[in-house]
Amino acid sequence: MSGFTVAIVGRPNVGKSTFFNRLLEQRKAIVDDVSGVTRDRQYGVAEWTGKTFNLIDTGGFVPDSEDVFEVEIKKQVLIALEEANALIFMVDAATGITTLDEAMADVLRRTPKPVFLVVNKVDNGDRLLEAAEFYSMGFDEIFFLSAMSGSGTGELLDAITALITEDNALSEEEGLPKFAIIGQPNVGKSSLLNALVGQERTIVSDIAGTTRDTIHTRYNLFQKDFVLIDTAGIRRKTKVHEDLEFYSVIRAIKAMDEADVCLLLLDAEKGITAQDLNIFGLAAKKGKGIVILVNKWDLVQKETNTAREYEKELKNRIAPFTDVPILFVSVQEKTRIFRAVEEALQVYENKSRKIPTSELNEVMLKAIESYHPPVVRGHPLKIKYVTQLPTHVPSFAFFCNFPDDVKTPYKNYLENQLRANFDFKGVPVRLFFRKK
Repeated sequence: MSGFTVAIVGRPNVGKSTFFNRLLEQRKAIVDDVSGVTRDRQYGVAEWTGKTFNLIDTGGFVPDSEDVFEVEIKKQVLIALEEANALIFMVDAATGITTLDEAMADVLRRTPKPVFLVVNKVDNGDRLLEAAEFYSMGFDEIFFLSAMSGSGTGELLDAITALITEDNALSEEEGLPKFAIIGQPNVGKSSLLNALVGQERTIVSDIAGTTRDTIHTRYNLFQKDFVLIDTAGIRRKTKVHEDLEFYSVIRAIKAMDEADVCLLLLDAEKGITAQDLNIFGLAAKKGKGIVILVNKWDLVQKETNTAREYEKELKNRIAPFTDVPILFVSVQEKTRIFRAVEEALQVYENKSRKIPTSELNEVMLKAIESYHPPVVRGHPLKIKYVTQLPTHVPSFAFFCNFPDDVKTPYKNYLENQLRANFDFKGVPVRLFFRKK
């Protein structure tokens, strides 16, 4: 999974969010409840010709009013500039070049990073002629498109994905399990890192991370050797709170890209929020192992069954992927934090598990025999053979006569059987159906 990140910048109302939703092919908004302000934080994973990249919409960032100051615009662009690998600078053909566009262009022309000037709302020949004025802004890469209808987006995506190379930078960390500590701000990520490594500086060597946004700490103690990726207290910003919020989201995504297993830290008192669910969903989509740690458990008023009830509620929220270790910890009291490491190592092992084809078929064909797939258009659906694919995420190919007709409930049954017979706890499992 590539950690390549693209940010969409531009003044308000040029169509950034419409374009963002088109690239993600889904309606996606994140609402966080920090300081009582409901604000859209938008990010996701886009895919084009088999390559994926992180996409960030900075749309909810600039106050949408007449008196938007260049300061605000500049702040938004600077954050995107610092965090992204490439930028989409969006302007509007219908209104032409405005002073805010000029101000933004001024900042963007100075960056060494690739900038794609995207002229939106070009939906007819006349607009295309009018849009020619944007050449005067002096950007090499210029694209004319309509976010609404999608025309012209392919060329832009080709240009973006051409920049993505699978970086195979080997380092001394290679081959070691990598665990990222992720979660919302102030949930205890830094404290967890410090509690785990303690003050014994001898066992810790800070390895410069592959991106400058995450700190890699080598943990080599008690016969355990792995790398912890911390996304928390990196390069303290003198920025305001909401900018930090934005940074922390981008950081979490980048840390995920580098990690094998994500330790998702939740605040026991707050429960699981929409933002946590989104981070969980992204980690699963990126095929990462996941361990959920409910922190500050010592502060929760206990009734009987509290942990069990809490876990049940959690599983309801994260369904359908519920086969995940959930631990109740207190970083402050150091309760169960080393158990968390054990779990993460186990999940790492589960993620790299390869099952011999003979064993796989013996178990799965028996499971298929005891609960047959439904009949398709009068023909019985027959699954003849199963094999594990050589991928980073446990993936299985089922060879059958009507691969397109296997419905979700039966796919879920097969996945549950795989989980019940082979330990894939904490790991997303992918199923593919192919023609025999």
